[in-house]
Amino acid sequence: MMLGEQLVTRLEYMHSKHFIHRDIKPDNFLVGRGPRANLIYVIDFGLSKRYRNPKTRLHQPYREGKNLTGTPRYASINNHLGVEQSRRDDMESVGYVLAYFSRGSLPWQGLKANTKKQKYQKIMEKKMGVSIGVLCKDCPIELKKFLDYCRSLRFEDKPNYPYLKALFRDAIDSGKYGDSSKGFDWMRLHSKKLEETETAKLDVEEAADPDFAEFT
Repeated sequence: MMLGEQLVTRLEYMHSKHFIHRDIKPDNFLVGRGPRANLIYVIDFGLSKRYRNPKTRLHQPYREGKNLTGTPRYASINNHLGVEQSRRDDMESVGYVLAYFSRGSLPWQGLKANTKKQKYQKIMEKKMGVSIGVLCKDCPIELKKFLDYCRSLRFEDKPNYPYLKALFRDAIDSGKYGDSSKGFDWMRLHSKKLEETETAKLDVEEAADPDFAEFT
């Protein structure tokens, strides 16, 4: 939920500058260090593109027959269908990333084909054939609502960023998905592992030196 809220915030800012990312995937997120360990950074803008003119604010025209741009696993359905990308596609890709983290894998992973084109076709067919309800069956209900909303957007629609952020924020504040004050799940796991390592180290030192405990 924390990840979802931050990703929506990052894309809201990017979209406000008239650009779409077009390659939302886990590899393009970085986690801060030290006091910024709870911050997510978005990187790799090599496929980014202006979706509207910054002066006239006119949206780019709707087009079809485009090649798939980005990473097929997280690509929006319209991207697969050859439709020009817009803000809605970035948001839908966020939904697939969150589903991936929540589930551990996506239904269209591992599909075999003789060519890339055939593989992309299989991914698209599987993605279109799996309902959001099935995709999000064991995921937080907020993720289903998120994807339902993103898939309902029209080409030029501006996503309702406050609504999407509130979905995740309300879930975070409810506490039903854990204690957010302790940071991301991986941070809690990392801290636990460090504690276990330190405890094991002390046990080894104590076993090697019977007098060790007297001075600790």
